[in-house]
Amino acid sequence: MFKSSALVLPAAAMAAMWAGHAAAADKPVYAAPAAWVDVAAIPALQPGPETPATQVLLDDSQTRLERTGGTFYNRRVVRIVKTEGLSGSGSRAVSWNPTAETVTLHTLAIRRGDQVIDLLQGGKDVLVIRRETNLERAMLDGRLTASVQIKDLQVGDVVDWAYTVHRTEPLLDNRGQTFERMGWGDKIGRYRVRIEWPQDNPVIWKTTTGFPQPTVAKAGGFTHLSVDLTDAEAPKAPAGAPLRFLRVGELQASTYADWAEISRRMYPLYDKAAQLAPDSPVRAEIARIAALTKDPKARAFAALQLVEDKTRYLALSMGDGGYRPAPADETWARRFGDCKGKTVLLLALLRGLGVEAEPAIVSTTSGDGMDERVAAAGQFNHIIVRARVDGKSYWLDGTRSGDKGSLDQLRPPGFRWALPVRAKGAGLEPIEQPPLSQALTETRLHIDASAGLDKPASVRVEMLMRGDAARAFSRSLETAPKADVERALKQSISKTSSWITLETVDWKKAEDGELKVVMSGTGTPEWRLNDDLGVRELKLGGGEGRGTTFPRREPGPNADAPFVLRYPSYARTTMEVVLPGKGEGFTVKGVNGEDAATGYRVTKSAKVTDGVARFETVSRSEARELPFAQVEAANAAIRKAAYDVEIVRAPKGL
Repeated sequence: MFKSSALVLPAAAMAAMWAGHAAAADKPVYAAPAAWVDVAAIPALQPGPETPATQVLLDDSQTRLERTGGTFYNRRVVRIVKTEGLSGSGSRAVSWNPTAETVTLHTLAIRRGDQVIDLLQGGKDVLVIRRETNLERAMLDGRLTASVQIKDLQVGDVVDWAYTVHRTEPLLDNRGQTFERMGWGDKIGRYRVRIEWPQDNPVIWKTTTGFPQPTVAKAGGFTHLSVDLTDAEAPKAPAGAPLRFLRVGELQASTYADWAEISRRMYPLYDKAAQLAPDSPVRAEIARIAALTKDPKARAFAALQLVEDKTRYLALSMGDGGYRPAPADETWARRFGDCKGKTVLLLALLRGLGVEAEPAIVSTTSGDGMDERVAAAGQFNHIIVRARVDGKSYWLDGTRSGDKGSLDQLRPPGFRWALPVRAKGAGLEPIEQPPLSQALTETRLHIDASAGLDKPASVRVEMLMRGDAARAFSRSLETAPKADVERALKQSISKTSSWITLETVDWKKAEDGELKVVMSGTGTPEWRLNDDLGVRELKLGGGEGRGTTFPRREPGPNADAPFVLRYPSYARTTMEVVLPGKGEGFTVKGVNGEDAATGYRVTKSAKVTDGVARFETVSRSEARELPFAQVEAANAAIRKAAYDVEIVRAPKGL
């Protein structure tokens, strides 16, 4: 379980990380499939005029879930139909965790007519490497990759690739899961899924919309689930839908009884790791924070800031590091840790400060619809802390950085569901996220054209950021040279307002985390003659007629699903022009009113007040989704709004 950040380790440091993590299976085994695997015949499928560059003849996945772990057989047979298919088919690879998994390579062969060309040759040309592809994101997982380059591949060849992975999870009593998805693009010759398990090792399984109904039978002490299709087509996910509706054509199976079992099995790992030694230096930090304040909210926030700012992020998933957290004392001593290590350190601090707290596992990418899926530890990739103060829950993530203000200013994360880790187990709990009460971004363009329409005007651009928007921008300010930041800000304005020349750029961060950027300069606004009206106009925005609408869907599974909205969102944009002659005779063209037809509540105003033409747009989302029945009205409103303009009109003769 980990979350991305940035860190690069020198080679010596990496070598130290591997100490104590000796590979149990650092090379593949070369053998035939196990006796329980039913090896399929390759179907004959003739290419047609619409055939793509490569054609899948066989996609075969077979799984056995036992008390000793899970075994996963995979075979994929592909024909190279056109020259374009050669470039993407020149190699095959499989990755595995050497401390928890073993790999057996069965077949890599080219079938050319009656000829079978063995490319494995007992491992002669198999390259095994440790890639650490996520090192730049501060992730060390120790995974190995076995790769084979395919030589002399020709159009018309059939590539036959098969292997088995056996996986154990001793920390979780070898509970396991498997997921199958009909994810190919074109019709394939044969698609088969087989899952079997001993009858004393129950499996819970589910399918999503678009997956064929499996056949279930019992024989030889095993339960067998299977799907076998010829000329198979994959269901297409509905465009623009929330994640839970995009999961079409899926089969999920798990040996976990329920979510509570995962919670119970995780608990002793975190409870032990959060215990501090009698002479732990962390106790001194607890005493220091306790001496500063008696307010439990202030204590909790100080503990969070300590973990965020004094320990850097590094994911350590070698060995059993994917599930076992490093002890809190160890994380503090080495001043780095992954989400697990940071979580137990934060737990130790909070408990020492008298704040009720517990770990909670989440998914950073797949939270929507988690409650509809089978219980499986593999559903999660991150862990945070839920603190309780005066009966209110606060979700704290030690892998963040730069949080300012107070505990009540922290917004709940957007992970949707959390599984608290408790001794007696727990079920999934929703992470409620209320609408924003303040705009995350406020942008103001101020033009002082009081000297005259053809005179240079002073220009001021202000950007106020709050919450995560301010945090993200603050990180760039702290890591990039000041000159580079200034250059980027100036260029961002010049892309849409090239008539403005910015001369100064400044920013200021407030104690509560707000960030304000102020840019000042000059420019000559482009007042153009409207021949029809005989007056000069200054166009400030809009009117292009290129609004982005919700996509039209083709028939298919979940075609009537709602459309996803950006949530939470809240932005305010203001443009104002100080007019000559105190604005006498000037008018504006723009929208005044409120519209929520698009799924976003948009309020616009356009007026001249006290010699200033002012246009304001406030847009915010109040829900995560737009019902399908409302999409036509929403698209009509978007198309109409795309022609809205903000124009200042001068009086005739000026």
